[in-house]
Amino acid sequence: MDALKASTFQAFHFAVNSPTLPPIQFPKPNSPFPSKPLPVSPLRTTHSKTTKFKIFTAVSPDVSTESETEGASPEERFDWYAQWYPVMPLCDLDKRRPHGKRILGIDVVVWWDRNEGEWKVMDDACPHRLAPLSDGRIDQWGRLQCVYHGWCFSGSGDCKFIPQAPRDGPPIHTSKRACVAVYPSCVQNDILWFWPNSDPLYKDIFMKKKPVYVPELDDPSFTKSMIARDIPYGYEILIENLMDPAHVHYAHHGIMRLPPTPESLKADREGGKPLEMSLVQLDVNGFLGKQVFGRNIFAAPCVYYTPWASTTSQSTSSPKATEEKPSNAKVKRAFLVFYCIPVSPGNSRLIFATPRNFAVWIDKVVPRWMFHFEQNLILDSDLYLLHVEEHKLKEIGPYNWHKSCYVPTKADTDVVAFRRWLNKYGGGQVDWRGKFSGALPQTPPREQLMDRYWSHTVKCSSCSAAYKSLSVLEVALQVISIASIGIVAAAKQGLMSVATRNALIAMAVLCFLASRWLSHFTYKTFRFHDYDHAFR
Repeated sequence: MDALKASTFQAFHFAVNSPTLPPIQFPKPNSPFPSKPLPVSPLRTTHSKTTKFKIFTAVSPDVSTESETEGASPEERFDWYAQWYPVMPLCDLDKRRPHGKRILGIDVVVWWDRNEGEWKVMDDACPHRLAPLSDGRIDQWGRLQCVYHGWCFSGSGDCKFIPQAPRDGPPIHTSKRACVAVYPSCVQNDILWFWPNSDPLYKDIFMKKKPVYVPELDDPSFTKSMIARDIPYGYEILIENLMDPAHVHYAHHGIMRLPPTPESLKADREGGKPLEMSLVQLDVNGFLGKQVFGRNIFAAPCVYYTPWASTTSQSTSSPKATEEKPSNAKVKRAFLVFYCIPVSPGNSRLIFATPRNFAVWIDKVVPRWMFHFEQNLILDSDLYLLHVEEHKLKEIGPYNWHKSCYVPTKADTDVVAFRRWLNKYGGGQVDWRGKFSGALPQTPPREQLMDRYWSHTVKCSSCSAAYKSLSVLEVALQVISIASIGIVAAAKQGLMSVATRNALIAMAVLCFLASRWLSHFTYKTFRFHDYDHAFR
């Protein structure tokens, strides 16, 4: 986790693309924060009145715990269905088969249309009997085929073939009722995005409004390994947890090795300390915050972006060192980019990238699934407590969050800012448009709740391949162990030397122990790994 150990802020570019706005240009490293208030919000894509903030906390003058449910005009209300949403990283999408995903409560099928050479996102329901098209296949002509009755569809959603229709009869497959709704989609930063409105008016929406763009993810000098995982708690809990740096020392103790300061160790072993954080701007399109490491950006509704940096030539542990840094010094730059996707009440999806321009060779040598092991362990270490927290907050209600949660320190600045944005502009919660009753799923057994296999492994190209390969190796070791014992048992006395006999027995024992260790390793890595905070 070298990306978390960087010590100074480096200028970066972050674009919320809009027909009326150029990409955001942040200040140079020597002046990380503007000396006067920004006249226009860098996150703004619509015109609205300036947001006014009230101060209600003596401990942290930058944190307001007042609920802001009024003040936003209808024009300022955030439209959840007029945004781009990330679906999956391209590296985890198999072009040979369709994939089923749920976003904003909408079930979609994602598949590669080789006739048009692009990914398609369509309703995951065959118009015939509503069978899921994601359980279908890609036929020999490159069409999406429903596995239930064989109906075939093109990338435009048109039905191309109904096997049960007479060949010399009327062309019933051309009926509009035989078509599947197609959503606008695009690829950016090697991530597939979709627009959750299939109205033909939005067919060319990409030309008018583009997804959030992170230049570092397309920069060949940076790494861009990604992980995607389904999370058993909601979008609101997921994103505010990622906005909370203070929990890292405690919830991820022993996993994320952040060096504590001598002063912080005097208070507790984990090394928690006060954090200097403040809110710069907040409007309908998100907010901009600042902390000692740089700027945090929330680009509503999905992206939370944090930059970090340090120099290789000298230490930057003091302001003097920063001022004396030579202009030609190579700067280590690392970023945390979180894509938080609302799936359904009590469920969300996270796409996580950590682009950096140092130690790039590591990603070329170490398999991607090994990085995922530690990243999954980080997600698991606070998964259960966040799931329980969500159920408690559900009983309270979204507009009473500020009354029930005591957030007096600056460390909670971004969390409070998100809740203020959600209550003022987002309606207090994700707009599901009546698809759900509002109740959260019941808490399953702990092992099922923290399952990695169905939430990540089977959907990750690297982890699924590693799991299959290691499972084959485990079986091979067991076969060698049994075969070695069998040879020793079947050999007649005198036909095999003592040395050979002992070598076969040793091989059998070693292969058996290796297979048992491998079984334990694959289970903990790809299926389930519990985390006990009491013994960390």
